[in-house]
Amino acid sequence: MRSPEIPHRLGWLNYWSAAAARAIGFPDPTRDAELLSRSRRTVTGGWVVRLTDAPLDLDNPTHLDALQRAYERFPEIGGRSTL
Repeated sequence: MRSPEIPHRLGWLNYWSAAAARAIGFPDPTRDAELLSRSRRTVTGGWVVRLTDAPLDLDNPTHLDALQRAYERFPEIGGRSTL
């Protein structure tokens, strides 16, 4: 991991502190409109982000697609960034 602020993995429900959100570049209003529709900002500047409306079901192709899109959007999460 490049920074201790960067989350190790994504889940259905994610909490990103203000520092974590800055480190991964969230939110970007253009690229994150879908995620922002299921997110809320905390009083401390962090974010609570749901990847899907219902808890992740890895047998559901729609949920797998949402998870894959999120990992593609945030390659730093999970240590896949090439930068």
